[in-house]
Amino acid sequence: MLAQNLTFIGGGNMARSIIGGLIANGFAANQIRVVDPNKAQRQQLAHMGVAVYETASAALLETELLLLAVKPQIMADVANSLATEVQRTKPLVISVAAGIRCDDLARWLGGNVAIVRTMPNTPALVQSGATGLYANAQVTTAQKNQAESLMRSVGISLWVNDEALIDSVTALSGSGPAYYFLMMEAMMKAGEALGLDTKAARLLTVQTALGAAKMAIESAATPAELRAQVTSPNGTTEAAIKHFQQHDYEALVLSAMQAAQARAQVLAQALGAQA
Repeated sequence: MLAQNLTFIGGGNMARSIIGGLIANGFAANQIRVVDPNKAQRQQLAHMGVAVYETASAALLETELLLLAVKPQIMADVANSLATEVQRTKPLVISVAAGIRCDDLARWLGGNVAIVRTMPNTPALVQSGATGLYANAQVTTAQKNQAESLMRSVGISLWVNDEALIDSVTALSGSGPAYYFLMMEAMMKAGEALGLDTKAARLLTVQTALGAAKMAIESAATPAELRAQVTSPNGTTEAAIKHFQQHDYEALVLSAMQAAQARAQVLAQALGAQA
């Protein structure tokens, strides 16, 4: 069960998607507080029935769960400004900011803080997200359950037991939607090159992606087995698959994800160096 009082610092797209998911799942909107200095964003959030604040001081009273949804570049300043109140109330802190390590966030918040670091992805905006979670040593089992319930409101959640694996989650599911969009973009262009009009190429590409994902989710077969099922010997699909394989498609995907993982590590080091 989720904490009765939730406070979001930052009311952007990710925060709004989580709030929308919570409300859709029956959580009372009047138990949610959101702090955001942007007046337009506060107005949008107020229409959802949540309490909105320009500054954090009043919002943090009696908060049991504090979700930080601000840009990574300003997290150090935001966390430092919250440290006194966090040390007083000792809430569970959940971060959805990419690249911010638990030790750095705990230091900015004054130390000895229960933190769950998450790596959601943009399909959370349509309640179809995939989120990796890591809990530091101060997080209790009950708090882990709260964090998981929160992130499940916008999709699936998966725990990792080593914070370094969050960088792997970033490379796979965090950045992953863009890989599929790139593939869809390429397929649409190819469809047009093969004579289809733009509307038809887009519709067929998007529906094919949706259908393939739905089959992978609902079938007990592995993706490799599903691929084999639709790849007839000497057929059209086999011709395309062989072409991909001849050009080291799997090696290209691996090297691309390794580049994403390496970049995540560099960014984490740079962000953590902030005072």
